[in-house]
Amino acid sequence: MSKIAIIQRPPVLLDRSATIARAVQSVAEAAAAGASLIVLPESYIPGYPAWIWRLAAGRNGAVMGQLHAQLQANAVDIASGDLRDLCEAASVHAVTIVCGINECERGNGGGTLFNSVVVIGANGEVINRHRKLMPTNPERMVHGFGDAAGLRTVETPVGRVGTLICWENYMPLARYALYAQGVEIYVAPTYDCGEGWISTMRHIALEGRCWVLGSGTSLRGSDIPQDVPALAQLFPDPDEWINDGDSVVVDPQGRIVAGPLHREAAILYADIDVALVAPARRTLDVAGHYGRPDIFELQVRRTPTTAVHYVDA
Repeated sequence: MSKIAIIQRPPVLLDRSATIARAVQSVAEAAAAGASLIVLPESYIPGYPAWIWRLAAGRNGAVMGQLHAQLQANAVDIASGDLRDLCEAASVHAVTIVCGINECERGNGGGTLFNSVVVIGANGEVINRHRKLMPTNPERMVHGFGDAAGLRTVETPVGRVGTLICWENYMPLARYALYAQGVEIYVAPTYDCGEGWISTMRHIALEGRCWVLGSGTSLRGSDIPQDVPALAQLFPDPDEWINDGDSVVVDPQGRIVAGPLHREAAILYADIDVALVAPARRTLDVAGHYGRPDIFELQVRRTPTTAVHYVDA
């Protein structure tokens, strides 16, 4: 039995350092409560670009440009050590952390942002990075397409962890790729919420016969910093719930065991037992005895996408 924690608290939007500091505080709190796996939402550092659902690129280009420039400046470059403090927190508290980030690679110019999720091991090392394969609708004005290099499960002290981001969880083949790697704890950081999303989390648990952690985003108008461009235009009501959160934990039989955490900035805790996964797959293993590999076959290209190959004499 292991305790998990889903951090459903807002970031400091467009401020990487302040958001990481807030994440480190939450990790310390959750670790003190006994959690060994700690999850943060989609694009948590430095915040999900919520403005894309309220602006039209053709009519609001100047504002979009200002917001994007700040997002890009505060994006996470893993190679440059931008996650150093969060990795140190994982090591100090001996916990595994799953965290959504806006990612860039400044060594390759940094012009493209990715909606990514990292798994940080209890040793403080990034043990997997997955980039969202298909940005959803207006997200394509912000994020590039990810590859499948991180479409993997990884072993942790809590169990075998795999991640898909938000509406990637509606991609049957992406889910199947995780099921085929024996995922035991399926983590879904998201900006979605509501009954439809919760039903999706329950379906995935039933389909994959695994634990599902839906990590939602809690965000009110009052959570948006005052220096965010076009604040009065985009988020005029400080009392508005921009996102309801709805973090939830579902067991391998599709039963909700914690949450949904609705319209609350808090930490959702649950005790999970990965030993329940194997007996659940006795009756249904969609990537095994129930999968008919003699009829169906999936090929996943996990080669990292590289724009340029340099050959130096």
